[in-house]
Amino acid sequence: MDEQNNSQYETAIFAGGCFWCTEAVFQRLIGVKEVISGYTGGQIKNPAYREICTGRTGHAEGIKVLFDAKEISYQELLEVFFATHDPTTLNRQGNDVGTQYRSEIFYTSETQKEIAESFIQALEAQKVFPSKIVTVVSPEAAFYKAEIEHQNYYNDNSYQPYCQFVIHPKLKKLEQHFSAKTQ
Repeated sequence: MDEQNNSQYETAIFAGGCFWCTEAVFQRLIGVKEVISGYTGGQIKNPAYREICTGRTGHAEGIKVLFDAKEISYQELLEVFFATHDPTTLNRQGNDVGTQYRSEIFYTSETQKEIAESFIQALEAQKVFPSKIVTVVSPEAAFYKAEIEHQNYYNDNSYQPYCQFVIHPKLKKLEQHFSAKTQ
């Protein structure tokens, strides 16, 4: 996607565990134009996957989502984000453990910050989850695109055991609960 066309889209940045999972989920949403897996929220420049895996760089595995707000709202992206990962486990998603797997929203505008904070407050007030939400809402940080082998991972490797046992169930859940928003 070229830079000129990107200007008509908004950007959302989410960290919700393994980026292979979140990428696969968001790629299937109507109105999402591009999903980039990468690293954000850490202390060093241009980190590599092997460094992220140690948990010592402070980065989270995240995704940058370019979306057309005329087709899907930021609020709808948040609905999908919270429905397809566990926002109540600190630095963990299933068997993936470490700060790189934390639940965090990196807002790109004050409006996104307000929407995200209100959304979390509403989920907490409605007691949607049995435990307290630990998702952090932070300002946008430098985002570093992950290595090519991490882009489009599920679509290119759906036969892999991790994809079958971890990602595939998330996609089924997406189809069940958000069929009107998926392509």
